[in-house]
Amino acid sequence: MIGTLMIGLREGLEAALVVSVLLAYAKRLDRRDAVMKIWAGVAAAVLLSLATGAVLTFGAYGLSFRAQEAIGGILSIVAVGMVTWMVFWMLRAARHLSGDLRGKLDRALLGGGWGVAAIGFISVGREGIETALFIWATTRASAVSPLVGFLSAVSGIIVAVLLGWALFRGMIRIDLTRFFRWSGALLILFAAGVLAYGVHDLQEAGFLPGPFAPVPPGAGAFAAAWFGDAAWAFRIPHVIAPDGFVGALLKGVLGFSPEMTRLEVLVWVAYLVPTMFFFLRGSLAQGRTQRRSQGPAQGAEHDPARTPVPPQKGPTWTTHPAPAASPEA
Repeated sequence: MIGTLMIGLREGLEAALVVSVLLAYAKRLDRRDAVMKIWAGVAAAVLLSLATGAVLTFGAYGLSFRAQEAIGGILSIVAVGMVTWMVFWMLRAARHLSGDLRGKLDRALLGGGWGVAAIGFISVGREGIETALFIWATTRASAVSPLVGFLSAVSGIIVAVLLGWALFRGMIRIDLTRFFRWSGALLILFAAGVLAYGVHDLQEAGFLPGPFAPVPPGAGAFAAAWFGDAAWAFRIPHVIAPDGFVGALLKGVLGFSPEMTRLEVLVWVAYLVPTMFFFLRGSLAQGRTQRRSQGPAQGAEHDPARTPVPPQKGPTWTTHPAPAASPEA
């Protein structure tokens, strides 16, 4: 539930910020026709996201067990790749997100066509598909019922929409730099568990070596250690009950299971340690660079990277993560 709530909140807030920037700029230009087209693109993206979630949830029915596990494992790995890319992309692009969106909207408005709707559709649809895929993979990895996972994610999205609306109206201010930093770190932690479970699915399907496959004839000692009973890293269900509260909490947050294979543990560590290191290092380095670029005599309101829209036409909040040292943030 924590994982699906966080992905709904994080992705929902990103989509809300993007839509707010587009709407604010269109209203500033007094292009109400563009506003309607933006909303049309957003609505189409939401429908596509719901359809993606429905296909992922119900599409595997009728397939063999091996096919279901293979599809589940592959899509879990794809979900981890998409979320990891999103986290690092947001880290790099958030500072210039507002300017990039306005530039795209300017070009789309020149033709007066439905390119404006396409911007809204692509911007929100990307977040929606990532959300559907990662929620599906997370609920599989944590053994949470799809309904509970869906409701948790919807709760996060609702909170994100309310935050986006409040930011748009200038009612609240949030340090978006810190929010995206720590939410990104949590998502990387959740993604490590999803990746380990994806490997487990592929082991059950027989695509990867594991305890469910016999030792190949003539295998050496090293190769044999990855098959059969020797493939288990540990099996402690008598210490931590898999269906107990502690077991469910550890599996949902850390991806830890009382029974894990050597390959699962190896993949979990190999993904989490370097990914978390590079993300935190990049995030902290970006914060230091932004603070130095401000200078001692330059206030937050004079930051050239900030692009507020006049109060009468749009939000008064920054349209991308503001520096952590900014007093307004």
